[in-house]
Amino acid sequence: MNLDGKVVIVTGAGAGIGRGILRSTMAAGATAVGFDITDGGLDAIRTEGAPAVQSDVSDVDALITAINMVRDTHGRLDGLVSNAGVTLTAPFLEAELSMWETLWAVNHRSVLVGCQAAARIMAADGTHGSLVNIASNHAKASDRGFEAYAGTKGAIVSMTRAMAWSLGPNKIRANSLCPGLTLTEVVAEAAQNPETDAMFRSWHATAEVSTVDDIGQAAVFLLSDASVAMTGTEIVADRGMSSRLGKLGT
Repeated sequence: MNLDGKVVIVTGAGAGIGRGILRSTMAAGATAVGFDITDGGLDAIRTEGAPAVQSDVSDVDALITAINMVRDTHGRLDGLVSNAGVTLTAPFLEAELSMWETLWAVNHRSVLVGCQAAARIMAADGTHGSLVNIASNHAKASDRGFEAYAGTKGAIVSMTRAMAWSLGPNKIRANSLCPGLTLTEVVAEAAQNPETDAMFRSWHATAEVSTVDDIGQAAVFLLSDASVAMTGTEIVADRGMSSRLGKLGT
C-alpha cells in the first residue's frame, strides 16, 4: 500500500470522502493534488498540506485543462480518484430534468472525461497508472427517489469495466469503489442524535459506520501495487449494508 513517488489527483477533495482519500493517499507517500470547486474546499485541501486546484468537474474543458496542468507541474501522473459528485433525490413522478442533467454532468460525464484525460497522459508517458472511480452501493441496491442518482453510480461501475479492457494493453488499471453510508460532515452531525446514530448502526453488519478515512484506505489499496491483479471490478465498502435481504433496520 506504498504510494511513494506517485502523483495522484483526487477530485472533490475538499470535504467528506474526498478529503479522507486525500489524507490517506498523502499518508501512503503520494503527492496528492486536490480538486474542488469551492473556496472553502480549496482551503481545506491546503490545510491538509496538499496542492489545491479549483475545478468544476462539470466543465469538460476546464477539467481536462486542470488534469493536464497537474502532469505539467509535477512531471507525471500515476493515479486519478474521480470522487466529485452530488446526491440529489426526488420522488420519481415529480423529478425534474434539470436535476437529472446535473447528476449526469457531475456524477457520470465528469468521470468519463476525467478518466480519458488522465489515461491519455499515462499512455503517452508509459505510466502503469490506476484509475479509481467512486461509485456507491446504490449501484447494487437502491431505493425510491434515487433513480437518477443510482443510475449515475451504476454507470460508473459499468463504464469502468469497459475502461479496464480498453486500457489494459497500456497497463493502466481501472476499478470502482462503492462506499455506503459514511461519516461525512453531514452524516456525523446527524449521528449526534442518539436515535439516528442507533438507526445508522443498525444498517451495518458490524454496527459501525465507516469513516472517510476508512474509505480512503480502500482507495489507497486500489491505487497501489497491492491491487495489481485487480482491474475492471468494484469493491463495495459498506460494512455489509447492501448485502442484507429485506428492509434495512428490521
